[in-house]
Amino acid sequence: MEGKIKDLVKKIEAKTIERRRDFHKYAEVAWTEFRTAAKVADVLQELGYEVLAGDDVIAPEAMMGVPEPEKLERHVKRALAQGANPKWVEKMKGGKTGVVGIMDFQKPGPTLAFRFDMDANDAIEAEEEEHRPYRENFASVNKGAMHACGHDGHTAIGLAVAEILTTLKDQLAGKIKLIFQPAEEGVRGAKAMMVKGVVDDVDYLVGLHLGFAFNELGKISCDAGGFLATTKLDVTFTGHPAHAGGAPETGRNALLAASTALVNLYAISRHSQGPSRINVGILEGGTGRNVIPARAVMKLETRGATSTINEYMYNEAIRIIKAAGDMHGVKVKIAETGGAAGANSNPELGERIKLVAQRMELFEEYIPAKNLGGSEDVTYFMERVQQKGGMAAYVIVGTELAAGHHDFRFDFNEEALSKSVALLSGVAVDILTGEK
Repeated sequence: MEGKIKDLVKKIEAKTIERRRDFHKYAEVAWTEFRTAAKVADVLQELGYEVLAGDDVIAPEAMMGVPEPEKLERHVKRALAQGANPKWVEKMKGGKTGVVGIMDFQKPGPTLAFRFDMDANDAIEAEEEEHRPYRENFASVNKGAMHACGHDGHTAIGLAVAEILTTLKDQLAGKIKLIFQPAEEGVRGAKAMMVKGVVDDVDYLVGLHLGFAFNELGKISCDAGGFLATTKLDVTFTGHPAHAGGAPETGRNALLAASTALVNLYAISRHSQGPSRINVGILEGGTGRNVIPARAVMKLETRGATSTINEYMYNEAIRIIKAAGDMHGVKVKIAETGGAAGANSNPELGERIKLVAQRMELFEEYIPAKNLGGSEDVTYFMERVQQKGGMAAYVIVGTELAAGHHDFRFDFNEEALSKSVALLSGVAVDILTGEK
């Protein structure tokens, strides 16, 4: 069957590239992926999948870093003008842009899930002839949004896998769940889908990324790990203004409270059980040199080698921020704007994926247990599946890049699309034709 998969992949290769370029041209950032998600839902429905979207796959109380309603409404109107199906857009109101395609096969078997992230970056794409998307007329037409991380490719891969598995459905057992996730950038989207229970019945989960960590076609890591758990926080300090010379004692200095917090955040003791991190990336406040600052904004993140270590860093950070506010008599408002769990791939599943890739002769070099050291919110899915006794793996498919991830000249070798489609389709067949 693996030979048949490669033939099917070749047959739809041009369509897969066309889809990738369409998603690239109409890039949409976190929680505004109305057109992208609607197109995904349309294709899945046409292929015969049960399609869940909006409130069916997103827990609103767990959404992080959602844009203001006016901004969401602007993006809704833009998506509709750019061809989004109103039926799906209506279900996704409020930024609930997750989509899940489900297909139950006739014979009993395990539940396998693939996760594909859909969102673009907050970036302005290069407009120069050397940049292929610009030269070949598929650069983003949505200013301020650009697929600079390859999620356009991930989404196209997911739809190609969906089509191939439909063709092979009579030979498969169990269930496939194709998870199209919004808001990976800023690690904001997976938690809301995990809390909704999207992966609670999953026995095997696989995530995939193009080009991250090694940039050469033909390389692959089938069991990447070392993800750091993280929490992203926006903190607003609100005090009271006063004349800095005439009546300083009547003011409440929000910037001083924020600065006190900043210095002491870096004094948090490191954790003995593994790496722990904290970083304050932004501190803004004040209106003039002779005015006691009445407002300050701090943006920071905590990280840890495990969710437990990150939770320790998070709790200590909250304690220090609140204490700094109390010390200076200012109010503190804390908003959680993103987060991810700590996770590692299950080596057994990684080895199984590697064996599939080797049988299909898709890659030339296999990189063992790549330790990423960063954060990716697929880890919420991975951790949940593992907690319930299942297995999860994260795959990195190498590809040449025109520029690094999140660069405004980012582009990748589109040959990696078909390799990825063939691999995931082969993994699905391996798992869903007889659990081993």
